[in-house]
Amino acid sequence: MRAVILPGKKEVQVVDRPKPVPGDGQVLVRMRASAICRSDMSLYYGGKPLVGGEAAKTGTIIPGHEPAGDVVEIGPGVRGLQPGDRVAVYLAIGCGHCTYCLSGYLSLCSQWKCVGFDVDGGDADYMVVPAQNCLKLPDPMSYETGALLLDNMGTQYHAQKTLGVSGNDTLAIFGLGPMGSAGVLIAKARGARVIAVDVLDSRLEMAKELGADVVINSTKEDAVEVLRELTHGEGVDKAIDSSGNPAAQNAALDSVRKMGSVALIGETSATTINPSEQMIRKLLKVYGIWIHPIWMFEEIANFVIDHNIPVDRYITHRFNIEQAAEAFRLFDERVTDKAVFVWD
Repeated sequence: MRAVILPGKKEVQVVDRPKPVPGDGQVLVRMRASAICRSDMSLYYGGKPLVGGEAAKTGTIIPGHEPAGDVVEIGPGVRGLQPGDRVAVYLAIGCGHCTYCLSGYLSLCSQWKCVGFDVDGGDADYMVVPAQNCLKLPDPMSYETGALLLDNMGTQYHAQKTLGVSGNDTLAIFGLGPMGSAGVLIAKARGARVIAVDVLDSRLEMAKELGADVVINSTKEDAVEVLRELTHGEGVDKAIDSSGNPAAQNAALDSVRKMGSVALIGETSATTINPSEQMIRKLLKVYGIWIHPIWMFEEIANFVIDHNIPVDRYITHRFNIEQAAEAFRLFDERVTDKAVFVWD
């Protein structure tokens, strides 16, 4: 089979690998869609991976933690799946027995492994995965949409459910890459007034196309000042930072009204804040949001279908696996919004 590996220093190789064989409790999935995520760039650049252990540092793991495809073979002991099932592959593999695994938060397991970082992911013709990680796609849902629900749309849904975003809210979203684009779609479906903040006009234009009510280029305007003007001097009800940029994280904290709430999604190693002024004296609620629990996938899928959310509208580029070098380069250069490998 053909597979992508990322040795580091922006090198991309498409190599031949043996087709994997499912073991006990595992299934073989033929890929139909596998999305590129910003966290994949840590493998693309090399050095310290964003997640994962020693295996992620070797440059030999097949990336791709947002995959969807068809079950083609099941290993011994598998129940509830059969060849022909259409599935998305949940990215966190846990021990299955600890408190976090039993509550569905597999990524909080002390022994967890990440698909595409610790074990081979979906940027290949086939992948082997534990059967419990295979989440059946509803009949009306495309493989591409199913793949984006695993991390991109799923994380935003998790964030906005945690914040309780509703039609009563004005929500500011900082960072309009693929994660922020997903946030606009989810927030509009929940009925919120959405204000999108970014530094690139192209991304703000996409946000408008997806339904954002107002867009702000923070290189041209003081985003916090504009957000206060748009909310009668009070500040927005809720904010989400999808960028991981320290300036945007601070702007999110500054722009929210007293007793408001903020969700931080974008990852960064260090940010300097003023807890007294930005949080304590505002009675602000601040949430760190990571991977949604595995049981939430069905809820997310139903939400997308019931609200007819056009997830594929922010997929701007599709590639075959042989075009992997171009795909990662364009994604790195922020030419694309969401980019997806597809198979016929």
